[in-house]
Amino acid sequence: MMEIKVCPSTLSEGFSTYSPIAVKHFLGGKKVSAILPYASFPSESNQAEFDSNRRRFSLSGAQSKYSVLIDGDHFRLTEEGEQGTYILKPRLSDFENRDAGPANEHLTMQIASQVYGISIAPCGLCFSEQGETAYLVKRYDVLPDGSKIQQEDFASLGGISAETFGRNYKYDAFSYEDMGLLIRQYLPAWPVEMVKFLDLVIFNFLFANGDAHAKNFSVLMTPDGDYRLAPAYDLINTLIHLPDDTIFALRKGLYNGWYDHYVTGSDFLVLASRLGIPDRVAKQELERFRADYPLIDSLISRSFLSEPLKERYRDIYMARLKYFLRAS
Repeated sequence: MMEIKVCPSTLSEGFSTYSPIAVKHFLGGKKVSAILPYASFPSESNQAEFDSNRRRFSLSGAQSKYSVLIDGDHFRLTEEGEQGTYILKPRLSDFENRDAGPANEHLTMQIASQVYGISIAPCGLCFSEQGETAYLVKRYDVLPDGSKIQQEDFASLGGISAETFGRNYKYDAFSYEDMGLLIRQYLPAWPVEMVKFLDLVIFNFLFANGDAHAKNFSVLMTPDGDYRLAPAYDLINTLIHLPDDTIFALRKGLYNGWYDHYVTGSDFLVLASRLGIPDRVAKQELERFRADYPLIDSLISRSFLSEPLKERYRDIYMARLKYFLRAS
């Protein structure tokens, strides 16, 4: 049995399982074991169970995902006819440092939330009986009664698909400016939501998320029938796994007319201006990301990454920040 010294959700020190804050916000008030009743994710003995679960699960993406729920004091895979309330993501399929994928995604999500106040899907780590690490994220689109909140990703919102833009449509069809213009078109409170969108684009640059494509941004229906940006999800430092990854996930870059060059803070001011964000507000947001946050280093240190990958993660962030701090 592996030894846990920090909360697998909040990364707070001094916990051998989920902390009280995690129990409240991640587990809905339930005390649940961080060890799942599976030898591995999957193993020879449960391969058929995992395969059946994955076939029933409708979420797209290259990485294997499984539908799970809380049953008493533990998580388990959903069975036929059950509505899952969490998504389980084991190690990556075919990338460098693939075992570190869950810890990488979890750390990146926690930095977004705890340091920058970005709204995220509640998440944490869990472990197999043999100590294998997996990432767990709570489904914010599923209500306690099992009903779902309407959610639509930006590929669907913008009417793009493999049929219209080819197999890499989620990367090739848009710039981030194009996605922002969809916010202006469909979200009544777009001036507020646009600032949140800018923050997320800046964050993805600083923490090297080269997979921030059109299907990894969504809108969520409010109780009033309007739409707002959905909490962030799938935030991960892709350079840990793809050393030659691109700067931006979208081929068209930050804005229309973009060309490849060293990215600086002023590029994000151009994007903000094109999206209708007042210059004063945009500069305030950039200053938030230029500030020094000791908590970033603390979260990296307390994360479940190996020591070499913690150092690699820090180096990537510092390299991106160096360019971001340049005026032009």
